[in-house]
Amino acid sequence: MKELSAGGVVFRRTGDVVEIQIIQDRYGKVTLAKGKMEPGETEEQTALREIEEETGIRGRIHHALDAVTYQYNHPTKGLVDKIVHYYLVQAMDGTHQPQVEEINSVEWVAPEEAWKKQQQSGYSNNHQVLRRALQLLGKEVKDE
Repeated sequence: MKELSAGGVVFRRTGDVVEIQIIQDRYGKVTLAKGKMEPGETEEQTALREIEEETGIRGRIHHALDAVTYQYNHPTKGLVDKIVHYYLVQAMDGTHQPQVEEINSVEWVAPEEAWKKQQQSGYSNNHQVLRRALQLLGKEVKDE
């Protein structure tokens, strides 16, 4: 079975200050907002909807980032091939409000702090996505 999802790296800019949205999921891992595509949606629409549902932030897409593929075992469907399309998304409005059914917390942090948290407790397949987003924002990062 194949499953398509979309999500994004969300940022906000206040003057010269850039902050990145970091999510801690219900397993205590750092992650990015994402979710399954609904019938009739584009990848971009899915990414924006999921970001708003999971974090309360409405945004607009700046750039396509990457697609991450992996497999997982679903209790009833068996082995699932999952593809997640990620975008760089600028926060436009809204208030941080974590979707408590899916995530523990959501916060704004400096790009360097976002990278550090990703390296320490993020899913490894999101490293390349966050690195690309930070590069597009003019922030170079180094592996720890």
